[in-house]
Amino acid sequence: MSFKKSIQTILLGFALCFCLLVGIGQKPILAATLVETRPIFQEKMQAMSQKTVNLESAIDRFLTSIPPGYYTIASVEGLKNLLKNPQTVLVDVREPSEYKSGHIPDAINISLRTLTDNLDQIPRDRPVVLYCSAGYRSAMGVMTLHLLAYENVQGFPPSFTGWQAAGEAIAYR
Repeated sequence: MSFKKSIQTILLGFALCFCLLVGIGQKPILAATLVETRPIFQEKMQAMSQKTVNLESAIDRFLTSIPPGYYTIASVEGLKNLLKNPQTVLVDVREPSEYKSGHIPDAINISLRTLTDNLDQIPRDRPVVLYCSAGYRSAMGVMTLHLLAYENVQGFPPSFTGWQAAGEAIAYR
């Protein structure tokens, strides 16, 4: 047995002795109370497990109900056509510093981190398009808004990178 194991064994023994000494003279009702709480704890754990299953099945139903391409505008031309409608709101969900270094003209900046704090800027009755630099943040934003019952929101997966690569105009402000 190594020296380290010996020290651990001694410390464990001291801890056990301490617990026994502290427990002497305590009311036995405490032990009974601890035993009686086990079924209550198990019931709560089962209820939590059931809620998790319900949430997972609701998310599964939501995800499997999404038609292919439903929440996206797949091309720069598609976005340009949608932006011909003056009612369309274009939201750049990148960080403010990214937005200031260049963005799609007429886009407003609401970073993904602050999206739910700025729902008052996102209309429910007009087309809304989210974009970021590569598509990941805008996809999270679209799903977040759809879970909050926004049915008018789409993402632009080519994002700012695709817009730039297509040689389209870039705004700075």
